[in-house]
Amino acid sequence: MPHVVTEPCIGTKDKACVGVCPVDCFYDIGEQLVINPDECIDCGACVDVCPVTAIYPDDQVPEKWESYIEKNKKAFDGDTPPKASV
Repeated sequence: MPHVVTEPCIGTKDKACVGVCPVDCFYDIGEQLVINPDECIDCGACVDVCPVTAIYPDDQVPEKWESYIEKNKKAFDGDTPPKASV
């Protein structure tokens, strides 16, 4: 998983990240946005535009938010994927 959306996104969902993503890999799971790990091209464009510093490369997620790596991944495990964020 190239990039992960973490806790600061909850309740914010600013979507500046969505606007700069060249491959539209952001999805809305209700309380926050998540990144589809199979679609993300690891460009990092989303990281600097996030106003709440919620997006990290998967190997740089702060320890207190490491559970969000699995949360992002699991969002795409079921038969019903989340809706695309527009």
